[in-house]
Amino acid sequence: MTKMKCTVAYDGSQFFGYQVQPGKRTVQSEIQEALARMHHGQPVKIAASGRTDRGVHAYGQVFHFETPLNIPKERWPLALNSLLPNDIYIRDAEEVPEQFHARYDVKKKEYRYRLLTRMEPDLFRRMYTTQVKETLDLDRMKQAAGAIIGTHDFTCFCAANTDVKDKVRTVYQLSVQREGADEIVLRIVGSGFLYQMVRIITGTLLDVGTHKIAPERVAEIIAGRDRQAASATAPAQGLTLWKVSY
Repeated sequence: MTKMKCTVAYDGSQFFGYQVQPGKRTVQSEIQEALARMHHGQPVKIAASGRTDRGVHAYGQVFHFETPLNIPKERWPLALNSLLPNDIYIRDAEEVPEQFHARYDVKKKEYRYRLLTRMEPDLFRRMYTTQVKETLDLDRMKQAAGAIIGTHDFTCFCAANTDVKDKVRTVYQLSVQREGADEIVLRIVGSGFLYQMVRIITGTLLDVGTHKIAPERVAEIIAGRDRQAASATAPAQGLTLWKVSY
């Protein structure tokens, strides 16, 4: 058996998230169906670096699987892409050691959240950005971002309906940058992320940027470990899993 590691991009707009759900269209189920066709109907299970929610996109999601097929690594993307729908694209494939695991070997993940800062909606970007009609104060947002960088218990930025006990994570980078005339991009790199953590951080920074929360308050929110003290969860469509590092 050969273990293959693949990097995949997908438009999450028409999926019920990454993970298999009975009766629902998901990224994992589409990829596993394509692999089963390549393996003459034999089921092939993939394991990813993590799951993404409904509506969330990916540019650099990673998964692995084992196969008895003897196919050159450069042929795997071609073969899989010929069987996959046009909102999933295998960007790369490589053979990895038997002990490699797409989830447990992750060193860093990078997410990007795109904000559309204009009064009129953009029909062609509405599934990939979150529109903000209020004026955003980037200096305040950058100041608050500094309090999030580091190793903390991020209970305040974790959805309540999770059974994860250890909520300590490390955020290595968090930048807030204007891109083009009407977009702001939040770029966050961390050791790992809790359920909806990036979207709750984004919602909190939006409240800072619109003067609903003082920048200094963010450090207090983190120290308090209270989800109710942080802001509402930002919508899914602005979020992209950008890169996974091993």
